[in-house]
Amino acid sequence: MGEERYTLPIAIRGAGALALSSILIVDDDAATQVRLAGLVREALDEAPASVRTAADLGQARALLAAERFDLALVDMQLPDGNGIELIGWIQSHAPQVQSVIVSAYAEEQLTFTALRAGAIGYLMKDRDDVELVVALRSLQRGGAPIDPMIARRILALLPEETAPVPATPAVNLSERERGILGMVAQGYGNREIAELLGLSRLTVEAHTRNIYRKLAVGSRTAAVFEARVLGLLP
Repeated sequence: MGEERYTLPIAIRGAGALALSSILIVDDDAATQVRLAGLVREALDEAPASVRTAADLGQARALLAAERFDLALVDMQLPDGNGIELIGWIQSHAPQVQSVIVSAYAEEQLTFTALRAGAIGYLMKDRDDVELVVALRSLQRGGAPIDPMIARRILALLPEETAPVPATPAVNLSERERGILGMVAQGYGNREIAELLGLSRLTVEAHTRNIYRKLAVGSRTAAVFEARVLGLLP
């Protein structure tokens, strides 16, 4: 990859703990719709009030315009377009909806493009049910799940000359900021971090903003990946 250095985009929205009461599954395969609906119901502590399905972009947009959703699980390839188009539309027309790609495609560039469009996660359809359930559960804690295989490929794109040098990190985080960043990497939301550290949520949010500023990122996912690249996280 030469001197090119891949970094995660700053456009990904950070997310605290989510109350996933209404979920939209966008996939043109009926069996996949049924499978994901079942996994969603298994993953969540409380059964969602609504799990709706759409088979293409048109149906998805119509549902998103008519109803309020907390989460959209979106296939990459759809009959009338692709999931990245839908995620971009959601950013403009239904920004309260968090989006996660659930795809059969694992190309690194697709992952980057989806994250730039606004997705907070990227999961693979061929994973075992238990793995997908764990990933979906992490969303409730404010996590941003990315399939481990894709994460490894992304890290492998980083050239050796940009490998982290822990003794002299380029970013100077305070001890408190490092601690909070470590908890973010474990999937804790701001409210949980505040309770565990005995801080106010506003204080934790202020520390999080400082972390984003120092790392030159705009989301929890990007902060964790950038910190690992710089050697600030294991």
